[in-house]
Amino acid sequence: MTQEERLDWLISYLARERGPYQGVPLPKQLAEKRQLFRALQNIRPPAPVSTEFLQIQDAYLQAERVAKGITRLEDLTPVRPGIYLWQGDITTLAVDAIVNAANSQLLGCFVPCHKCIDNAIHSAAGMQLRAECSQLMGAQGHEEPTGSAKLTKAYNLPCRYVLHTVGPIIHGTVTRSDCDQLASCYRACLDLTMQNGIKSIAFCCISTGEFHFPNRRAAEIAVSTVEEYNSRSHRPLEVIFNVFQDVDLHIYRELLGAN
Repeated sequence: MTQEERLDWLISYLARERGPYQGVPLPKQLAEKRQLFRALQNIRPPAPVSTEFLQIQDAYLQAERVAKGITRLEDLTPVRPGIYLWQGDITTLAVDAIVNAANSQLLGCFVPCHKCIDNAIHSAAGMQLRAECSQLMGAQGHEEPTGSAKLTKAYNLPCRYVLHTVGPIIHGTVTRSDCDQLASCYRACLDLTMQNGIKSIAFCCISTGEFHFPNRRAAEIAVSTVEEYNSRSHRPLEVIFNVFQDVDLHIYRELLGAN
C-alpha cells in the first residue's frame, strides 16, 4: 500500500463504524483526507478494533512520523546541566517520556482536529493509546485527580512513554491552591520517572492555553519545581522544557538564562 492508499482504507473503515459517515465520499485532496482521518480518530470511543486496522494504522502513522522528522536528545544543547529548552512539536521528540496535559477523563480530546496537545498526542500515537487510558481509568473507577499523573506506552510516537497529568483549570484569579496543584503535576511526573527508570522527560507547558494558567507564573512553577526535585535526587535526569508558542519560548529563555 502507498501512504495515500493506507489513508483511504483507514478512513473507509472508521466511516463504516460511524453511521452518519457511511457512504460519505472520500475527499480528493490529500490534506482534506488527513484532516478527516484525524477527526474520525478523535471522535472514536475506546472500543475493540481489528488487527488489520491496527497494522495499517501503525504503518501509516509511523511513515507520517518519519516525514515530520524526529528530534533526539543528542540533537539538543543543554541550557543548564541536564536542562534543555526546545521549541517544536512534542510528538516528534525521541526521548524516554513526554508529558501530556490531559483532562480528568484521561481519554484524550474528543473534539475533531482540536489544536490542544492532548489531541495531537493521541492522534499521533494511534487508537491503542486511548484504549490503554480507558483500561487504566476503568480499573481506577473515578476521574483522575488534578495534580496527579499516569504512565502509558507511547505506541506510534517516537518516545517510549507518555505521562498524562491533569493540571488546574483557572477561573479568574490564580489561587495558592492552583499553584500547588500545578507544582504537584510536575512532581507526580518526576516521581514516575524515578519509579520506571526513565532518564529523559519532555514537559509541555501544563495548564496554559486551554486551562488558562498565566504563562509566566506556570513557567516559574515548572522551573522551580524541577530544580528543587533535581537538587534532592541522586539520579541524573535529563529534562526538556518543550514550548510551542513564541511567548513561552521568551519566558523560559529568561528564566533559564538561555541565549
